[in-house]
Amino acid sequence: MMIPMVMPRLICVCIWLVLSVTARAAQQPNVVVLLADDLGWKDVGCYDGPVKTPAIDGLAAKGVRFTDFYSGAAVCSPSRAALLTGRTNLRCGVYSWISDAQQNSHLLLREVTLAEVLKSRGYSTVHLGKWHLGMPTRDRKKPTPDQHGFDYWFATANNAQPSHKNPVNFVRNGRRVGKIEGYASQIVVDEAIHWLDKKRDPEKPFFLNVWFHEPHAPIAAPESSVSPYGKLDDPAAIYSGTIDNTDRAIARLLKKLRQVDAPENTLIVYSSDNGSYRKDRVGHLRGTKGSNFEGGIRVPGIFCWPGTITKGRVEREPAGLIDLLPTVCGLLGIDKPKGVHLDGCDLSGLLTGRGEKFTRHQPLFWLLPASGPAIAIRDGNYSLVGYRDYEFPRDRKKMAALKRQIEVTLRRNGTLDDEIRGSTLQQQMFEGFKDQEAEKLRGQYIRLNMFNESWIPSIKTGTYARFQLFDLANDPSQNRDVSKQHPEVFDRLKQQLLKINASVMADAPDWHTMSPRKAK
Repeated sequence: MMIPMVMPRLICVCIWLVLSVTARAAQQPNVVVLLADDLGWKDVGCYDGPVKTPAIDGLAAKGVRFTDFYSGAAVCSPSRAALLTGRTNLRCGVYSWISDAQQNSHLLLREVTLAEVLKSRGYSTVHLGKWHLGMPTRDRKKPTPDQHGFDYWFATANNAQPSHKNPVNFVRNGRRVGKIEGYASQIVVDEAIHWLDKKRDPEKPFFLNVWFHEPHAPIAAPESSVSPYGKLDDPAAIYSGTIDNTDRAIARLLKKLRQVDAPENTLIVYSSDNGSYRKDRVGHLRGTKGSNFEGGIRVPGIFCWPGTITKGRVEREPAGLIDLLPTVCGLLGIDKPKGVHLDGCDLSGLLTGRGEKFTRHQPLFWLLPASGPAIAIRDGNYSLVGYRDYEFPRDRKKMAALKRQIEVTLRRNGTLDDEIRGSTLQQQMFEGFKDQEAEKLRGQYIRLNMFNESWIPSIKTGTYARFQLFDLANDPSQNRDVSKQHPEVFDRLKQQLLKINASVMADAPDWHTMSPRKAK
């Protein structure tokens, strides 16, 4: 009598197990993006950098590491806009780094972000860390991360203040948090772990968008992270220490992710928003942060998804953050946003080793109007850069005078050697000064150097008067213009560059004519 009762039950259990396994196999993977801030191409261990980064190196060993990977732009806000949308920054409304108090600009609400794409597919979406795509102020209405597809957010509008140590400016879901003890990278990972433990819906996949503040200035790190790289007051050692500390934070996050779900069900991407401001951290490349030469835009690029992405491969095909949205869509087998021009391409064939021939529908493209060169593209081994034929009304004499005044102030106060130990005065203009008098002068310099939205008409009507062509295979440092040796390549890339530029300008908004009280 027992057999007829037990058999149906066993059959039901077996069916349930099969359905559970099938459902699990069909479940979309979790997506985690880890973005450093101002990290150079030659900073971390797996890129032959001086900082020991076992957690980051482990991701590269288990996945694909790109040798020629690029930021979306040469400075913060534009690059982040490109990452989230797969579109060149000006299309998204971001001309330069955003100062919320002085500018109307922000990531446009009309843009479709990766968070919105994944949310529409049932993902829980979380942004943690630096934002820098616009936050509302008393005088300016701007969208917050939840209006760009994030269910939960814990962020700073720009940098951690007063430094990475004990920041006071985090906002959680619209409410100011106040001073938090600790260092920014660890605080951000604490929040990620808290969300995974207390807020996560275990029935839903998640998108964790983790944007660290390090090693952007003003820098700070624990002594245990600084001391392996030099004296505790050495700016280069502190810079390295911020990266070391971030790697330790990433190790903690990876451990929690393994507890939450199998590594085979989590796609992890690691990169940086732009190149380093330190010349000694871009290797042999020309230029640093803010430059459209290789040193300002080439960054680490690592994709890890065990069982799906090829293990331990070094990929030399040029790629970048502009490709992230279409690549995630390709890897997950979901549709890209409809009716949207994507400047980036789907890298999934390269990452999974399917053997498909990879072809870009347009070259990698960078446009930062206030930079010099202002515009650049890369196609294969060739890079073409262009210089604008107009000037912005900056008070360059006053800017130069402020730099001289800073040096005089530091010498008078006897702090010059302490401030630039292992560095240069120019690098400290990026990193900041402990000397309060010099730091106040630096603030004036930054305001004079800031992008002004009244320049937009000049940008939209301006042209480019001079171009240079570089063969990166033979001249990765971009020392020799080979336009005369390769006139056919020069003409082809110049036409492509101008065509993309015209398309971008047609999409770019006119912030100077818009009301600051109305978010677009």
